[in-house]
Amino acid sequence: MNRKFLLSLSSSLVLLNSSIALSAYGQPAGSILESTTTTPYASLEPEKDLTSFFDFGANSNTSKKQVHDDVLFSADFIESNQELETITAHGDVQIIRENLTLEADKVIYNQKDDIINAVGNVVILEADGSVIFAEFVELTQKLTQGEMKNIKLIMKDESRLSARRIRRIGNDKKIMDNALYTPCNVCKSKNPLWQLKAKKVTHNAETKDVYYNGATLEVKGVPVFYTPFLSHPDPTVKRRSGFLTPKIGSNSYLGATFQPNYFWDISDQEDLTFSPILTSSQGLVIGGEYNKYTAKGNISLNGSFLSEKEDDKKTRGNLFLKGRYEINDYWVASTDINYASDINYLKDLSLPKNDDAWLESNIRLQGFDNRNYAAIEAYYYKILSNDIKSMNKPLIMPLFTYENISTPDAYGAYTKNILNFASVFRDDDNSSQRATMINSWNLPYISPYGERYKLSASVKSDLYYIDNYQPENEPEFSGATARIMPNLGLEWRMPFVRSTQTSRQILEPVLLGVLAPNSDNGNNKIPNDDSQDIALDDTNILNIDRYTGYDRNDIGSRISYGVNWNAYGEHFGRTSMFIAQSYNFDQNDDDFLTAAGVNNNFSDYVGRIYAAPNQYVDLDYRFRLNKDDLQFTYNELNTTIGPKILNANISYIYLQEDKNFSSYNNEERKELYTSVNAMLSKDWSINVYNRQDLAENGGSLEYGGSLIYEDECLKLIGAMSKDNSDDEEYEGDFEMTVSFILKTLGGAGSK
Repeated sequence: MNRKFLLSLSSSLVLLNSSIALSAYGQPAGSILESTTTTPYASLEPEKDLTSFFDFGANSNTSKKQVHDDVLFSADFIESNQELETITAHGDVQIIRENLTLEADKVIYNQKDDIINAVGNVVILEADGSVIFAEFVELTQKLTQGEMKNIKLIMKDESRLSARRIRRIGNDKKIMDNALYTPCNVCKSKNPLWQLKAKKVTHNAETKDVYYNGATLEVKGVPVFYTPFLSHPDPTVKRRSGFLTPKIGSNSYLGATFQPNYFWDISDQEDLTFSPILTSSQGLVIGGEYNKYTAKGNISLNGSFLSEKEDDKKTRGNLFLKGRYEINDYWVASTDINYASDINYLKDLSLPKNDDAWLESNIRLQGFDNRNYAAIEAYYYKILSNDIKSMNKPLIMPLFTYENISTPDAYGAYTKNILNFASVFRDDDNSSQRATMINSWNLPYISPYGERYKLSASVKSDLYYIDNYQPENEPEFSGATARIMPNLGLEWRMPFVRSTQTSRQILEPVLLGVLAPNSDNGNNKIPNDDSQDIALDDTNILNIDRYTGYDRNDIGSRISYGVNWNAYGEHFGRTSMFIAQSYNFDQNDDDFLTAAGVNNNFSDYVGRIYAAPNQYVDLDYRFRLNKDDLQFTYNELNTTIGPKILNANISYIYLQEDKNFSSYNNEERKELYTSVNAMLSKDWSINVYNRQDLAENGGSLEYGGSLIYEDECLKLIGAMSKDNSDDEEYEGDFEMTVSFILKTLGGAGSK
């Protein structure tokens, strides 16, 4: 009858003696001892040592002193030889010490020399999840030192390592002879896609370094790179000073490029990466990134600088700075500085934010306390678009905001108070200082029939001081002006729900009434600095104040009405639709009414359709219809169709020209973006895209694509893009890149 035998080998292993064994079984030393019980590992008490397991409750006065660093045996049979001082375990042997487990067909433990030999189907499970297979293992010093022969190792990330011999010297050093490493699948072919061979590999766990002697990189069994010595940090190292993977590439402005990267680990909370770019057309580009983290905040700084090879030696550069600091539990300071020397610098070097029309920089101090919020801010803008380079962007300093929402009373009513102060400066243009206060009272209510009401009453007060404001067809104005705008709003919603076994539908009519004076907005005295986004759409038609800022008031009384419909599938899928219109009781020359197409008191129709019936279709469509002829004045579509193996993305936008405004963004715009992603096989995929201007005399604005190969050990990316900008100063219009990554080792590629 074969049952498991378990014992605990502590530092007092030599205490094993034949008298204890004979008192329990009456058998001579050297016989096979068969246990009478099976005890799981979890039930082993820490204070038990080897003698207590052989005692089995017989007359023993062995001390129960707690012993640490125990080594646990588990086997079908245990054979003890008193003369040779050996213990031999047979059949399904397991040895556990802390987080290391050894399994084998046979294990011989030499008590005198403290040596464990494991033979036959040896498997070692390490604490990190790695698994070692070997023919023969010899371990000493409580499994901390030893030697293994003809081993194969499967790591936690499924990478594979084999070696003719591996020696473990203490807990901090391993030496491998004739080692071979690859993360590739070796079962499909004789030679993996790539592998690294070395005559000797040394891993020092104390310094966390891996050293290679005579290392060769092979691709499909063909040597492609050799180095007599190579070292790198082991996988447990998260950061360390040294060279990172270099980057290579080319574009029309820089020519061929090579970018080495050196990472300096200044401390655990601070680092610097020096990343110069060697170019064939523009010489050296100096670049780098600095990061620092503290208990209360962080700062990140990166930038670049170059001096062109042309005769005038024009210098160009950029700087991006982000920082955040938590002063205390209530106040947070932050900054976001973005600068480029000229309009096309970021495009020429393919740097972040290269598609932005302008760069916004700000400094901010924010405070949070229950229902109170306060902020002091400053803003500065740098133009990056030729279409708006003539615009005089302002410097805003300071911008102060304070908001307070009271605790709801017994009826659910609450007040909301807003204070806002802005000081706006421009070179050779108007400047202004504005102080605004908005006091509102709000009462939400749900009737017993499910109707939802919200009553809001507010008063907005503005005080301005203006310098050199020149309104269109009006005399220049400088001086102080003030205005007051009260309004009263009531919103009503009534959701109707219909449920079936497969779906649920919600139909919700919405009605909003606003009562406000049809007063003068002060356009001839007050410049519009923060309310220039004038568009009636599905996001603001049901707002009491439809402007985005404070410089313009939504004047006149009106009623807005619409219907919101949603349908939900039993397990997945959703479709929704919303359409609405406004009726204005008063006619005036307000900018918003003009932009909304208000004529004969009715506005245009605005709406939204969203459909995701399954995992293969996702569609979002927004529109505005002319109320007279039902012609589209605004269209925006974004949809993704198809499974992962083959899918397409389509985005379309149409904006009708608005002759009432001279701003750049009110010109007619028709643009279509299409992209197709296809999985050619398990490892190969392709992506192509095009951005097309559909307006008169338009054409392709940008096109490109990429071809990607990716398996378990290699990623190869080839990409090309062409920017058809008509800006004569922009030179970086074409870019081609090739990148390859040997997974777990690194790679090389483009920026």
